[in-house]
Amino acid sequence: MSDKHAQTGQFRRQVSRRSMLAGAAVGVAAPVVGATLGSAPLAAAQGNRGENPQQGTTRRITMYAEELPGAQIGYGLAPGEATIPGPILEIWEGDTLEVELVNNTTKRLSIHPHGVDYSVDSDGSPLNDSFNEPGETRTYVWRTRAPFKAKGGLWMPGSAGYWHYHDHAMGGDHGTDGLRAGLYGALIVRRRGDLLPDRQFTVVFNDMTINNKMAPEVPLLEARLGERVEFVAIGHGNTFHTFHLHAHRWANNRTGMLEGPNDSSQVIDNRDLNPGDSFGFQVIAGEGVGPGVWMYHCHVQFHSDGGMAGVFLVRNEDGSLPEGAQAALDRYYGHQHDGGHGHEG
Repeated sequence: MSDKHAQTGQFRRQVSRRSMLAGAAVGVAAPVVGATLGSAPLAAAQGNRGENPQQGTTRRITMYAEELPGAQIGYGLAPGEATIPGPILEIWEGDTLEVELVNNTTKRLSIHPHGVDYSVDSDGSPLNDSFNEPGETRTYVWRTRAPFKAKGGLWMPGSAGYWHYHDHAMGGDHGTDGLRAGLYGALIVRRRGDLLPDRQFTVVFNDMTINNKMAPEVPLLEARLGERVEFVAIGHGNTFHTFHLHAHRWANNRTGMLEGPNDSSQVIDNRDLNPGDSFGFQVIAGEGVGPGVWMYHCHVQFHSDGGMAGVFLVRNEDGSLPEGAQAALDRYYGHQHDGGHGHEG
């Protein structure tokens, strides 16, 4: 058995995850509003004024909610481009993001963010009458801020972090049907000076699926040896999970990186990923272990047995498959999972 994504000897170098955001009057350098899974093209947001580190920049994007095969629904940055998960939305701390959501489905739905500031009309919840009826277009405004000194001289945290967004209106007041259908994605708020990656991947544990799929249908994640790779892990549904990445580790802090050799942050390769939770980190692909086929999976054993397992393929620097990789991929794609039958989540 041969994997269609990896059977060729060369790996086409992907366009950099970083690009210039084009403003209406002036170009500004900033993180992109990009796509997930390393398979869809990047798309840029639009800013309406120049960048000011103190004041921040307002950027506007249009998102489309669309029905997908298998009774699934996703978000996309253009008609016909909806994916599960939706695109990574990424801004600097201090910026404002205006999300114009176009509902091209027959369902009531919305978009609700974690980790940022918003008024009640941008809450994305029926409680505040904040949602899109079928065919309706609505703008949601998300604001971010840097750390600040509050009354009493104590410092309060800013918005920087690995967050997420999701539906909060489909099928009821909490958006349960929307989450099950695939209406979710990553939201990254960066602090100025944060290191930007070469590649980004969103991994969502949603009940007993990864990105609404089970092995061996979970998308293959790929990078070249030595590339800086960013993972955003998100939890949804009703089941508790743990996220484990083979052969790579990260610091259990905001960025996943150490600030220096004496940084005492805990270093981990496995972390709880429970419903509503999110975290992110960066690794150097294959650092210390070389290229190869490395698993990522839920470490609740009957969850991984049931299909909550994917593959992180680290290719050689030139993009070719390392020795033994195709055989490992064949084993993964030929593995039989029991679907978690006979167990409770």
